Amino acid sequence: MTTPPPYRWRWLILAVMLTAEIMDLLDSTIVNVAGPDLERSLGASALGLQWVIGGYALTLGAGLILGGRLGDRFGRRPMFLASLLAFTLVSMLCALAPSIELLIVARLVQGVAGAMLLPQGLGLLRENFSGKELAQVFGVFGPVLGLGGILGPLIGGGLIEANLFGLGWRAVFLVNVPIGLAALIVAWRILPRRAGDKSVGVDAVGASIIVAASALLVLPLNFGQEQDWPLWTWLSIAAGLIGFRVFAWRQRAASRRGRTPLVIPGIFSRRAYTLGLAGIALYFSALIGTQLVLTLFLQIGQGFSAGEAGLGNLPVALGTAIGGALSGAFLAERLGRAVLQIGAVVQLIGAALLWVELGNGSTFDIWQIVPGIAIAGVGSGLVIAALFSIILAAVRDDEIGSASGVLTAVQSIASSIGVAVFGSTFFSAIADGSPADAFRSTLLIQAGLLLGFFALTFLFPKKSRTDSHGVEASQLVQSTTEHDLIGK
Repeated sequence: MTTPPPYRWRWLILAVMLTAEIMDLLDSTIVNVAGPDLERSLGASALGLQWVIGGYALTLGAGLILGGRLGDRFGRRPMFLASLLAFTLVSMLCALAPSIELLIVARLVQGVAGAMLLPQGLGLLRENFSGKELAQVFGVFGPVLGLGGILGPLIGGGLIEANLFGLGWRAVFLVNVPIGLAALIVAWRILPRRAGDKSVGVDAVGASIIVAASALLVLPLNFGQEQDWPLWTWLSIAAGLIGFRVFAWRQRAASRRGRTPLVIPGIFSRRAYTLGLAGIALYFSALIGTQLVLTLFLQIGQGFSAGEAGLGNLPVALGTAIGGALSGAFLAERLGRAVLQIGAVVQLIGAALLWVELGNGSTFDIWQIVPGIAIAGVGSGLVIAALFSIILAAVRDDEIGSASGVLTAVQSIASSIGVAVFGSTFFSAIADGSPADAFRSTLLIQAGLLLGFFALTFLFPKKSRTDSHGVEASQLVQSTTEHDLIGK
């Protein structure tokens, strides 16, 4: 049997996928520097700003698993085109929002569009590349998306400071429109027409449970501190956690009855994997929350402009790139899960140094905190380059797709939780004290979460996944998250 020739437009497909994915992923970092402008333009409160940033991550994470399943059923091409068009149009709605409430709604919808878009990129690449070419694709995929994450705050800050045509913060959303339309035209021309599998079921109830559980968990974390944690906040958190358990139970029940679950239920019976999910939740809540507070501290606390705050993130970005290069090149392969423990300790050292730096004197200069945030960045790079491939070592080959999808969803929802918890803590503390003291109070939360993550790592698989499927899945999840922790 002769092997059919590879699709002639496959490398152009990679370019389109990268363009669309970078658009999607940049939108979770580019808005970080827009806080003061949103406050002046729309009267955004601290809570409104948290929802503009964290709401996107919430709906993105809650919809990722469903997005992958819809692509299986209806085909990657139509889902990609529809999702890219929706994302582009909603970006325009974000730019035109006349109030903070409507901007938050548009951001939530934008997250849904992103959740439908992201899984199609991986599926299209898997369908059109194989063997060594697939490894080359993911060798490009991760660094390019990581670069997109680094550029997020810089691009956002530059657009806001340039104030093109008097657009201000609205330009950070409008920039998606011409890029999205150009990508849509090219994608329409080159994406292969392959039918989906209509036999694949879509568990709408299961997807609804995930959305509801995520909302029940994040809502009280946004409102709790402001309202002094009334009873309803604790009940909501408990209901959210129960919702995730109900989702896992429903997936097992669907599998037993011969129906198609959203995820393969066997992954939830693997102890190392479920503990890995808990570790990812702790880790990304701490990481993304702290990176948001850094930007808030520079802009709100020290009066930095959007562009200056974007540049203030560069030490973290460079540290993360160095740590990631060291971990990815040889440390992760040689040390296995020990590299996660080393990375967490390095981050704790960076946080401790930053704590001291923030307490030095009444005047502030950005160079004062560069050592602490750069060291913390090195630690985060050591962790993220290996984290997902190590956790995925706990599952079988046929479970990789479901396992990596759930990992990505947990990472995104945890990012939203981090924004809620750290943002609320910072704004509450800055009202009663100095910006430096407010930043220091969030470093205590970061330290506690990192210690919890460090303890869990001893229960993770000892080595990373090294088979070709594992490389594929871990490269995807790694590239999907690099933008968050480098850019935020």
